[in-house]
Amino acid sequence: MMVTLPMSFIAQEKQNNFEISKSLDIYNNVLRYLNMNYVDEINPAELNETAINAMLKELDPYTVFIPESEIEDVRLLTMGEYGGIGSVIRYYDDNVHISEPYENFPAHKAGLIPGDAIIEVNGVNTEKKSVDQVSELLRGQPGSQVVLKIKRNGEKDVLTKTLTREKIKIDNIPYSAVLDNGIAYIVLNQFTKDAAKELRECFLKMKSENELKGLIIDLRGNGGGLLNEAVDIVNIFVPKNKLVVYTKGKTPEQNRNYFTKNEPDDTQIPLVILVNESSASASEIVAGSIQDFDRGVILGQRTFGKGLVQNILPMNYNTQMKVTVSKYYIPSKRCIQEIDYSKKSKNDTLSTNDTLGPQFKTANGRIVYEGHGIQPDVKIEPEMLSTITAHLYAQNIIFKFANEFYENNKTIAAPESFEITDEIYDDFIRFVEDQNFEYTSESEKDFEDLVKTAKLEGYYDNIKDQLDVLKTELKNHKNNDLIINKEEIKELLKVEIVGRYYFQKGKLISTLKNDKELKRAIELLLNADGQNEYENILKAVR
Repeated sequence: MMVTLPMSFIAQEKQNNFEISKSLDIYNNVLRYLNMNYVDEINPAELNETAINAMLKELDPYTVFIPESEIEDVRLLTMGEYGGIGSVIRYYDDNVHISEPYENFPAHKAGLIPGDAIIEVNGVNTEKKSVDQVSELLRGQPGSQVVLKIKRNGEKDVLTKTLTREKIKIDNIPYSAVLDNGIAYIVLNQFTKDAAKELRECFLKMKSENELKGLIIDLRGNGGGLLNEAVDIVNIFVPKNKLVVYTKGKTPEQNRNYFTKNEPDDTQIPLVILVNESSASASEIVAGSIQDFDRGVILGQRTFGKGLVQNILPMNYNTQMKVTVSKYYIPSKRCIQEIDYSKKSKNDTLSTNDTLGPQFKTANGRIVYEGHGIQPDVKIEPEMLSTITAHLYAQNIIFKFANEFYENNKTIAAPESFEITDEIYDDFIRFVEDQNFEYTSESEKDFEDLVKTAKLEGYYDNIKDQLDVLKTELKNHKNNDLIINKEEIKELLKVEIVGRYYFQKGKLISTLKNDKELKRAIELLLNADGQNEYENILKAVR
């Protein structure tokens, strides 16, 4: 089919081509004259990459240049796999440490444990190197070897470990189960290759072996991935030839419609999709289209709001560019993109807001809104960590205690049964005291502001005694924070410790018992209130 472009588009392209040619000429001269005249030696390749990155930064955060050295990252984005040792790493105390080895991958098989400090990779000293820098050293072709020098907590000797890199495949579905009440529960972590196939097979297997009362798909924290996988997942529950998403870009080639291609597997099973503020892109396509078709209930918090589509374009010298080419729209014709990057300027600060955008309607006539991610049908306020808990986590105190616990305890109960006893918690309090843990509470910050203001306004001398009493009271209450926030801290400790023994799957299992969003989803599907709340939510407001 021949596509006829409008004259205005052609004229604009001619003008842009002239500006590009002119800019390239100027850029070439700048780089050439720098090379010839600058007082010190320059590195043209580094300057060029810096210039490219600065240029792309003016657009949106998803349009990025990918040098040859980062090609492995592209495989991780699109295929969910890369060549490496298979471990999450984190930085603290001037070194990158093993945070979570993946079960049965090289790091785990070599005996690396959480808390191991990586001090050298293939002869390269890694002290004070960032997570990204060390990650680049650890990755490589599957089958190649990498020699690590490790410092283990409490040991003086340096350990040398030789690992053979493998193709690391991150599971799309790290956990699934049929809960005791007949509700199927599937956690989908990403939308890489075969995500839809794996979810379909998982669901059909559970359905064939159980009399299911409903299905929960957990997309919390799922940052997205391949668009076609999202469409195919919707197709499991929605009839053939339904428009799930369409894209609109600068050129006609970028305007595409994505329909369901196959007969669905189940259009009747009650369905709840769990989302939060980190559910983005492909997750929002699934949640948004399920909502628009009134095929299921969306539960949780407002999603991220990424309605931009990127293509990875191959370029010369084995480099690539990930570039935003279009915006996507879901069946109600709304775009979920939160920020309009086209309005970005040097004097503007891009921000989000809670103002609802234009109204649209679902298949049943329910009102939904554009422009701010997917608003859940059932909103659950997120649980906010207390100040002390946030600092215990950020300062790696919880992480370090879990490491020490693991060293001193060979086994623990199963993930669904293990709990932090008062005895374990008392050990944790003593551990915190030994760590010289300090933090500033929000009340202390407000108090210091009050003192400054009182001094500025001349009131301080008159109210000093009252301020001293208040300061003492604040300190006394702060000293009890570990007791006041005991249950919240226990929950994080439990998950961290379980991960030492049962890895990511165990951590997921350990959170189910106290997951209030999961409990609320189960209530909906089991019609707990006797009013058929699930069906009432999906009906049009009249």
